[in-house]
Amino acid sequence: MAIETQVADVVVAGCGIGGLSAAVSALEEGASVAILERAPAEERGGNTRYTEAYLRMKSDTEVCDDFEAHFAANSGGYLDPALIDATKQPYADWPSIVKALSFADPEVVSAFASGCGPAVQWLKGFGVRFDFLPTQFLTKAQPRLLPIGGGLALLEALAERAERLKASFFYRTSAHSLLQDDSGAVIGLRAVAADHRPIDFRAKAVVLATGGFEGNWEMLAQYMGAHAVHLRPVARGGYYNKGEGIRMALQIGAAPAGDYASFHAEPVDPRSGVPEASVFIFPYGVLVNRRGERFIDEASGTVDAVYDTITKAIWQQPGGIAYAVFDARLQDVPNYRIGLRTDQPPIAADTLAELESKLGLPRTRLEASIARYNECCRPGRFEPLALDRLATKVLDPPKSNWARPLDRPPFQAWPVMASCVLTYGGLKVDARARVLNADGEVIPGLYAAGEVVGLYYKVYTGATSVLKGAVFGRYAGIDAAARRRG
Repeated sequence: MAIETQVADVVVAGCGIGGLSAAVSALEEGASVAILERAPAEERGGNTRYTEAYLRMKSDTEVCDDFEAHFAANSGGYLDPALIDATKQPYADWPSIVKALSFADPEVVSAFASGCGPAVQWLKGFGVRFDFLPTQFLTKAQPRLLPIGGGLALLEALAERAERLKASFFYRTSAHSLLQDDSGAVIGLRAVAADHRPIDFRAKAVVLATGGFEGNWEMLAQYMGAHAVHLRPVARGGYYNKGEGIRMALQIGAAPAGDYASFHAEPVDPRSGVPEASVFIFPYGVLVNRRGERFIDEASGTVDAVYDTITKAIWQQPGGIAYAVFDARLQDVPNYRIGLRTDQPPIAADTLAELESKLGLPRTRLEASIARYNECCRPGRFEPLALDRLATKVLDPPKSNWARPLDRPPFQAWPVMASCVLTYGGLKVDARARVLNADGEVIPGLYAAGEVVGLYYKVYTGATSVLKGAVFGRYAGIDAAARRRG
């Protein structure tokens, strides 16, 4: 049986912010573009569709002051200083092992930072408006610029532009494998349509923008281990992200980058099915695990700076769950409900013993943990919207801010689990979004944008994932379109 063939200058796999940014950029350069999307049209866009799309920017032209520094501080594990020292040389002089090294490449980070302002201005040209809107963080270390209407507004603006420029959309069509010529250049990809019918898309360039693998439990277990069973995507769009873009590139020799064993975590209420059913008020109470024990400093910094690390600690607890426990003093926190996106009520009780029973915790363990915590609280001024240094004394683990006794009924608790916002593991790219092989060389015709680009290690650089899609999508689309002339 003959396989159906489609031809375009550029094929883009994925219809989120990375894919649509690449597609529109290529279309604006005069290229013909085919866009593949696993989801049906009404659910297109992956995670972008559901996110508020926080942007780590202090204005609509400038990134926050710590943008590159945060990536540098979380650039990898214990990196070989002799290899890192080589990055002081011009990029062309880097040894191949350094170009292919799995770390946050300073050349790529610099290109990322410099591309954010132009990307936002470009998006504004499609009618998207941006502002410093209220966020769900009651305390924050860095400003967040937001598109009015969130990620959905970005998708609709870019998709409309792509449609006007005559892009061809193929919904319910999943990328399967890359096609190469005899020289190793990528010349298209094979996809599978809704009826399991194969289609070959032939092109001068392919842009992989298929997201991560948070919707693929086999890959989660492979890279993250047994605790992966306790993870779920933060929103419905993540279930469409099954990792094929990463896998198909690795199969032809692409270099991996990003921490495959980690992910960006957000604390959510497991009882809720709404997108991002977050519980960001835990710094004002205590977190206990299934044993009724505290296991981490709940308030080591502003909530926007620490929630990723704390949520990963929750993930490592028995059953991958914890409980955020509060007393009546929670009412002292102005507008605390802003930090709650769950649609489920708290579990409430008049006594700690009753709350312990309702939570199914071992008898007397919660009471003992709270009693010990209360003993270590000290007098001081409580300032809920600033780091007040109202800390415990001689307590392990400590609580560094907002530490007040929990002794005023009624008591209440929200269950909290780790949701997977995005996976860290992906592909190594250069500053033009070209995918590199394991020898640090460009794979001709292959590009990556969005979550497929591996750039995160240890602690997520907050409010950068949507920016990463837009910036590297633009780089990929422009460079890919140029290949049709070459």
